[in-house]
Amino acid sequence: MMLVCEWRNFSTDAETYTLELFEEMIGDEFEAMMFEDDQDIPSYIWTVNYVVIVKRNTRMYNDISFTKIPRNPVCE
Repeated sequence: MMLVCEWRNFSTDAETYTLELFEEMIGDEFEAMMFEDDQDIPSYIWTVNYVVIVKRNTRMYNDISFTKIPRNPVCE
């Protein structure tokens, strides 16, 4: 497991994810990313307000999807 506090571009068969593209897609500012076992696509990406789970989808080509989870939910 490796936690990185600087953005690293990563690619699937369909897209190359840059910092600008990711922040536009998620609507929040990047903070850190975690890579597992020499993978070139992160497993988790932290933004100011979210933890983003990166899910791999492999059918006919290599692709991913993002699931946003609020970092600090407010319970009332």
